[in-house]
Amino acid sequence: MKFQGTDQYVATDDLKLAVNAALSLKRPLLVKGEPGTGKTMLAEEVSEALGLPLLQWHIKSTTKAQQGLYEYDAVSRLRDSQLGDERVKDINNYIVKGVLWQAFEADQPVALLIDEIDKADIEFPNDLLREIDRMEFYVYETRQLVKAKHRPLVIITSNNEKDLPDAFLRRCFFHYIRFPDAETMQDIVEVHFPGIKPRLVSEALKTFYEIRDTPGLKKKPSTSELLDWLKLLLVDDVAPETLREKTPGKLIPPLHGALLKNEQDVHLFERLAFMARRDGVRPGG
Repeated sequence: MKFQGTDQYVATDDLKLAVNAALSLKRPLLVKGEPGTGKTMLAEEVSEALGLPLLQWHIKSTTKAQQGLYEYDAVSRLRDSQLGDERVKDINNYIVKGVLWQAFEADQPVALLIDEIDKADIEFPNDLLREIDRMEFYVYETRQLVKAKHRPLVIITSNNEKDLPDAFLRRCFFHYIRFPDAETMQDIVEVHFPGIKPRLVSEALKTFYEIRDTPGLKKKPSTSELLDWLKLLLVDDVAPETLREKTPGKLIPPLHGALLKNEQDVHLFERLAFMARRDGVRPGG
């Protein structure tokens, strides 16, 4: 199996190399990058391109590693015993299989996405070391050893919010998705909006990267936010000339709510516009 990218996902050469290296080494692929760079979508597109069913485990701050293996529902068993339910005689009725168990027992190889692993407790990655390394785990309640029939392709994403343990990193092939440059972003836009007017794309990208490069910005807009903004520009039939206007009163772009996602950044641009009007100069002039 080799990943060559898809029609719906613009993968750089180094990203394709990373996916194929993880496949060859039979190690998890750890993908880092700022939010909105397509990390989750990568797993979806890789699984589709390689013909692998995709299992997804989206991590929250309260997620425990054990939940990926299985959970024993002791409360339900106690309740059923009080009601005289015959199901209590078989403990397997109260074992809930997690995504790792589902991946291990699948009759064909699957892709497994562990999404945003850095959201969980710092011990979460360490708690998965043995299972991911040996592709097996033990169910103490049933005295059962669960072994993977086929080694799944594991793709782990991280927004780099916290450092991951060294022991965990050693077991992964690592790739950092850099934020796309203007040329790559143009290819991404063309995939999502075939035939879009080049002038509109040119002006929109110029405005988009100017916003991202603004000093003091709390949250830089991402690729997904650019695509949302372009969709709104097309729906409202905004002319490229409107985006090109850089007078002090037009410093904040139209439909900026798709790009600026908190009041601090909106206020920042309002202050810049006020200062530009007060000084009587064009921004950037």
